[in-house]
Order: sequence, then C-alpha cells, then structure tokens
Amino acid sequence: MKLSVVIPVYNEAATIRQLVDAVRAVPIPKELVIVDDCSSDGTGDVLEVLAREYPDVRILRHARNAGKGAALRTGFAAVTGDFVVIQDADLEYEPQEYPKLLAPLLAGKADVVYGSRFIGGESHRVLYFWHYLGNKALTLMSNAFTNLNLTDMETCYKVFRREILQKIRIEENRFGFEPEITGKIAAIPGCRIYEVGISYSGRTYEQGKKIGWKDGVRAGWCILKYRPRRLPLLGPSTADLTDGHRPGPTTEPLARGAEAAIEGRS
Repeated sequence: MKLSVVIPVYNEAATIRQLVDAVRAVPIPKELVIVDDCSSDGTGDVLEVLAREYPDVRILRHARNAGKGAALRTGFAAVTGDFVVIQDADLEYEPQEYPKLLAPLLAGKADVVYGSRFIGGESHRVLYFWHYLGNKALTLMSNAFTNLNLTDMETCYKVFRREILQKIRIEENRFGFEPEITGKIAAIPGCRIYEVGISYSGRTYEQGKKIGWKDGVRAGWCILKYRPRRLPLLGPSTADLTDGHRPGPTTEPLARGAEAAIEGRS
C-alpha cells in the first residue's frame, strides 16, 4: 500500500517545511506531490531545498497562478499511490490522522473518505461563526442535490482510491473543486463514501487564510452545476476520440498546462 499526498501550495513559505516534515513523519509508505501554484513569497526556493533533501518529495510548478482546483488537477495526474489524500499546506489539518482516514479504505468498506471537522471528539480551534454557518449551509445544499448525508462537504481532507479519481475530470480551478468533486463522486454508481471525525486548527486571515465570500457564492453555483443528474462525469471516451472529439474550453487549457505551463521535478 502506498499513499500519495497531494499538496497544493500558494505563498506558504512560512509553513511548507513544517508541513512536509509532519507528513513525512507519518509511518505510512507514501509519496509527496507538491504543486507550487506560482508562489511569489519564496515558497519555490524552500521547495527546491526540500526536493534535494527528500527523495520522496516531488515538485510540480505552474507558470502562472491558476488556483487550488487547478493545482490539484496537476497533482492528481502525477500520483502513483494506491490511495490519494489532499493536504493543505497551512497547518490547519493534522497529518497524524492519516491512519484514521485510511482505515475504512484499507478495511475494504469505502472508496472515498471525508474527514469531517464537525463530528467526533477531536479538538477544534474556535474561530469565525459566519464561516461555520456558511460551511453548514453549503453542505446542506450539496446534500440536497447529491442525496448524501455528509456533515462537512468543504473539508480539505478527502481520501480516494486512485481508480476513483481516474474516473473524474476536474474542471474547477479554484475552491469550487470541493462541491464539484462531491457531485461527481455522488454520480459514480456504487461509490462508497465514509466520514471520520478529525481535529481542526483553523487560521485567521492575518495568518494567511485565502478563502472569501466570493468563493462561497461560487461554491453554491458549483453545487447546482455539478449535481449528478446533469453531470459531465467522465473524460472523453475512446469513441469520442475516434470521432474527432477535442476538449472544450474548460479542459483544453489543462492539457496545455500539463505540457507547457508545468515544470516537474522528480
């Protein structure tokens, strides 16, 4: 078993080394796939040092800032593990909880696991009421359109069997990724989704938190756009390609980005 940890990074020079050390300390066979989304604060220099120090750290780079969803799309295309977890670089989520997240997958019970900040008895930093209310409202709206009973759709911690991700084409470039991936997972017949309670140490805007109210509005739109009954779930089929199918405007820049805009380092 190998876990692929995909870490989208934008201007996290102050925390990325501590995060990488915390991830590497988890006693699980793994690879770290870090996608630098055109940081401008020296993050790239830190990543260069980390890549030289640690053979299990791979660095991919965007030539321009494209957003968290775009960074995840790049990272997902490069993973080689049996399972894939999303890890933010801002220290809000605790890598030591990977075994808990992996347990339903390793037991053969789940295909996808969400780490919920709103269930379980783990510690949580007390912060913004309106963020909490917004998260609950978006989760409720998502559940209404997907017929799931999640408690935390917007959580960072999502773990997938790699073959599940291979069935999904990611279109959103920013924080709309969360409702998009949830809608597309809900549309996969027989996909088993579990939640486990996790701790959460949220940070303030002064500490670098990036998500804002506009992202919440976009998330609501994405819930509607990617609801299962009108889902563009899979990528082009063999028949599509033989018929001369070409990616549309949403996906075409990604194909270019993978070949031209992204620089990888093993």
